[in-house]
Amino acid sequence: MISVLSPLEQSEDSLNGSDLPHVLLVLDQFPKTLGGGERMVLRLAKLLPQFGYRASILTFLLHPECDLGVTPCPVYVLPLDRTYDLKALRAAIELKKFIRNQRIQIVQTFFESSDIWAGLVTKTLSDAKLISSRRDMGILRSKKHSIAYRLMAGVADAVICVSEEVRRYCIEVDHINPDRLHTIYNGIDISNHTINTGSINPGPEVHVTTIGNVRRVKGHDIFIRAAALLAPRFPGVRFSIAGEILEQQYFAELQELVRQLNIGERLHFLGGVKEIQEHLSRSDIFVLPSRSEGFSNAIVEAMAASLPVVATQVGGNGEAVEHGTTGFIVPPENPEAMSDAIERLLAHPTQMKAMGNAGRNRALEKFTTEAMMARIIATYKQVLA
Repeated sequence: MISVLSPLEQSEDSLNGSDLPHVLLVLDQFPKTLGGGERMVLRLAKLLPQFGYRASILTFLLHPECDLGVTPCPVYVLPLDRTYDLKALRAAIELKKFIRNQRIQIVQTFFESSDIWAGLVTKTLSDAKLISSRRDMGILRSKKHSIAYRLMAGVADAVICVSEEVRRYCIEVDHINPDRLHTIYNGIDISNHTINTGSINPGPEVHVTTIGNVRRVKGHDIFIRAAALLAPRFPGVRFSIAGEILEQQYFAELQELVRQLNIGERLHFLGGVKEIQEHLSRSDIFVLPSRSEGFSNAIVEAMAASLPVVATQVGGNGEAVEHGTTGFIVPPENPEAMSDAIERLLAHPTQMKAMGNAGRNRALEKFTTEAMMARIIATYKQVLA
């Protein structure tokens, strides 16, 4: 049975009678700690009414400790443990009725169960158009997921990819027709970002930071090793890792690595940082050491704050960072290359500031909310036409 989590300010009848096209955003879960994908769903739901669309959110699981705060639209829960048993069949019928009763015209899915199960239900049991959102390079997929994605290559009316690298993955691995694929970069509200005001002289005030929830895929161990290489040559520079701890075992390994490398006084774990913009405004260099990415919101946030970026050559990182102009792209799993790139910035403060300014200009040009929404709405209009 579908239940609603967010109180409705309007009656169901008035909502059903709305003339605005109704978009249902479907995602697998709202975990205890929200990731970039979950935040993007909430943000998209908030923005859509400004562009002439009504939004609702449906999820299969809400973690009891997840705090969604004030949601921008109704949030519904359709409990789903498995996608292949009798309960899943009943859930499919529930979803079919929900799509019909709510007059949903577009179902946009995020993550594996939503893409595969909700996508198949939408196309076989309703007249709604289906848009699948692909945000990574398949790192979370099981073998069953990979097979299902290939079998469903032609099901979605459109597939939104967060980077050209993700688009290539969809073509080469999922065998999706390129005509169905739309590359739409994540956008942010640049006007809300404070320009970095950090020092341009390497010394006590220089702060090198990375932001990302603590998971092995984020490569924090590479960042720590790079920091250890830099520490003796730049005794005043400090390093920080901001992010919630999602993998306790990995976090314990990182703490032990910090102890072994003897940089505990120079590198600090900050935990989850709520005021990311304020944190970036007090930093000088941003580093993204990820082992896999689709497209990093953190990179764009850092660029908007006028920080030069050092990032690994994975996913869409090389599409966000213009190598040699707004920062440096380095090979993954290579702390030596990462430390060399950071050192180039520390040793040339004027270049460091110039790259940060160039990054902000690039963010203003390519990665704004307006640019993102223009492409999304164009995709909606195309599938509805």
